[in-house]
Amino acid sequence: MPDIVVMFFALGLVAGLLKSDLSIPKAAYDTLSLLLMLTIGLKGGMALHGSVSLSLLGELLIVALLGAVIPFIVIPILRYMLRVDAANSASLAAHYGSVSAGTFAVAIAYVESLQLATDGQVTLYLVMLELPAILVALTIYRKQGNQAAASRSALWVETFTNRGVVLLVGGVIIGYMYGPADGASVTELFTGAFKAVLALFLLEMGLVAAETLSPIPWRHAKLMVFALVAPPLLSLLGLFTGVMLDLSIGSIVVLATLTASASYIAAPAAIRTAIPNANIGLAMLMSLGLTFPFNAMVGIPLYHQLANYLVG
Repeated sequence: MPDIVVMFFALGLVAGLLKSDLSIPKAAYDTLSLLLMLTIGLKGGMALHGSVSLSLLGELLIVALLGAVIPFIVIPILRYMLRVDAANSASLAAHYGSVSAGTFAVAIAYVESLQLATDGQVTLYLVMLELPAILVALTIYRKQGNQAAASRSALWVETFTNRGVVLLVGGVIIGYMYGPADGASVTELFTGAFKAVLALFLLEMGLVAAETLSPIPWRHAKLMVFALVAPPLLSLLGLFTGVMLDLSIGSIVVLATLTASASYIAAPAAIRTAIPNANIGLAMLMSLGLTFPFNAMVGIPLYHQLANYLVG
């Protein structure tokens, strides 16, 4: 049976497809997303408490390299197999190379529900994978003779001052400083409510996904197939890297989920500015309407089974 939080996504998706008047107020959704980011950061920081080493830096650089590699895989497929124009190829490569914090939260809930061992640095994987693919995709776009509006420095500033990243990184620092014991009077409030907050967040994600799928844009059928086929293929990068780094089984599942995910927050904001003629609606259809549901309901258990097979 799927994790209970996934059923809230399914509820939102069904309600949206049935044209129900169910809705989450924007202020409530903003609050939920902020609580989710802060809690993820705190949980990661507390897990890192007292266990940071120099070897961690090399591990994080390898993880960041995964994000930089993905556009080199995705762009040729989109350009030469699916005949997508340069602007949208770069846009989609940025979305599929960057990561989904919502999918990450579902993966964390999944591994915790099964009591799979995870390493504290998995939250840092989320931070490290946020930007490289966006920068690489835009560089490839420029090298092909196109112009992008935003400079690298502007993207760095925009990405790392994003409220989600600020809360993630801030939460990691605070959690690391105080650990699970000294900060318990505050952190237990957040960590104890993690699944409840995630459930409500996913309810809204289900409603938004239904909106992107209604009506189903059959003219983009090939790209819709790509949005469902790409996640398990891209997950292999995370799976093999996790095994190579000798990560715990839970961390391998989370890393595979991240490489399989597609951004629907950071990447759209960056691409909207950098490549104005890219179709952001198409990217949202694929990342949030198809890839996110696939990962939340099918992908994460699949990556777990693949991880078990690889680890032996």
